Amino acid sequence: MPLHLLKLCVGAESIDDLEGWIAARLETQRAAGEATEQKHTTRMVPTRTTELLDGGSLFWVIKGHIAARQELVAIRPFTDDGGIGRCHLVLVPTVIPVDPRPCRPFQGWRYLQHDTAPQDLGSFGRDVVGLPEPLRRELRLLGLL
Repeated sequence: MPLHLLKLCVGAESIDDLEGWIAARLETQRAAGEATEQKHTTRMVPTRTTELLDGGSLFWVIKGHIAARQELVAIRPFTDDGGIGRCHLVLVPTVIPVDPRPCRPFQGWRYLQHDTAPQDLGSFGRDVVGLPEPLRRELRLLGLL
């Protein structure tokens, strides 16, 4: 059974913000003639890499809710120019909205068990994925979703 990571998406107001950042970074890589690869840098290296790379995802907390996920492709530890150990979490650049769930702030990342992870938003048989995110948030607050 896969294991997931949970991380705050600091500075993002919406899933659209996250998608815009990803698109901009990939375009910068293309313009520089580099291989395009979406990666997120973190300080700590996960120790449970086998479980994470067995179908795991990085779940993003946006505005106090677990809101979206990206599939993990690779985990690459490295040492930066200052001699500090870091890690690249290599991700599929497609952002998948999930059924939002409240989440308190925390530092770094946390492991998230598969059986407690939110389901993809489209898996409920409701056509809510096509709704704008602010509308989905408002309908959820009103108890209509």
